[in-house]
Amino acid sequence: MRRPVRVAVPVVVLLLILGIPFTGVRFATLDDRVLPPQAPAAQAGQQLRQDFDTGGGIAPTTVVLPETPMNSASLPVLNDYARRLAQVSGVVRVDAPAHLRDSAFSHLVVTTAYEPYSLENSDLADRLRQVRAPGPVLIGGPGGNLADTRQSIGDVLPTALTVIALATLALITALTGSVVLAVKALLMNALSLTATFGVLVHVFQDGHLRWLVGDFTVTGSIDILMPSMIFCVAFGLSMDYEIFLLSRITEEHRHTGDTVTAVARGLQHTGRLFTSAAVIFAVVMAALASSSLAPLKMIGVGLALAVLLDATVIRALLVPAVMRLAGHANWWSPTVRRTRRARPDRAGPPVPSLTATSPEDRT
Repeated sequence: MRRPVRVAVPVVVLLLILGIPFTGVRFATLDDRVLPPQAPAAQAGQQLRQDFDTGGGIAPTTVVLPETPMNSASLPVLNDYARRLAQVSGVVRVDAPAHLRDSAFSHLVVTTAYEPYSLENSDLADRLRQVRAPGPVLIGGPGGNLADTRQSIGDVLPTALTVIALATLALITALTGSVVLAVKALLMNALSLTATFGVLVHVFQDGHLRWLVGDFTVTGSIDILMPSMIFCVAFGLSMDYEIFLLSRITEEHRHTGDTVTAVARGLQHTGRLFTSAAVIFAVVMAALASSSLAPLKMIGVGLALAVLLDATVIRALLVPAVMRLAGHANWWSPTVRRTRRARPDRAGPPVPSLTATSPEDRT
């Protein structure tokens, strides 16, 4: 707190650098490669990819026209539609299963040049849905499944994040009486989680530092459900630690009226609490990180890293430095102003050992 700029700037830069890889995240869904490389199913899948066919041939994209019968009368229309599908970038060939001839619906099989559960195959499913069809069309298979999952998450994600942000701002404002502290808490958690997601992309998507977290198969993507799961758990834990710290700092400020003293005492009294809780949680997550299954390993590494970052870099360094820079602005709120007019702050004299002695601090 004597050198807030020298602490805050490098810490923020470090967290932003750690978060940069997240800008290149590629989402996919789980396949056989989440298993240990020595697992029979993983070895069989790898052999299929190398020796027999492209990824799309293992699990092709299905195109169903439920209201278009597959018979001689609709054959010219279906052939024309199949040719348009074959012209889409990424399509290797389009087939019609022979056993479905003279059926009440049409069914086409699209072989692609991509891994079944990859982001490219998902984008291909979206492109196939845009091709003009002779009737209603349903696109299935791994690519269609991932495309639907992405759309489902994307449709509700803005609403979910808005609800979380507003609830957090309202609860912390009610606890501390300060809008500034509520916004600061939200930004601190966002920085911590951004750094965590960046590290996960760097390790599990790009395949760096595998020697540190244990061997796994690098797929060049991240399971689309992992960030949501890690975010919910890590955000809740980080906000717990923030509440522990802010509640004590607010209490001390009401007694002393001095921000420097309040922050120092608040961190002194709560630091051991959330540090011990973070260490215990990280040890438990280390058990998941030792798993040979990639999703469990990712959850363990991600949550352990998020909690340790939050309890050390964020709470012990960045929060005190930012609050020292903000000074009296930490406590800005229309409600606090009205309360102070009605009832003066019952501040006692600050503890000499914790009171800054520079002319700026006395001012």
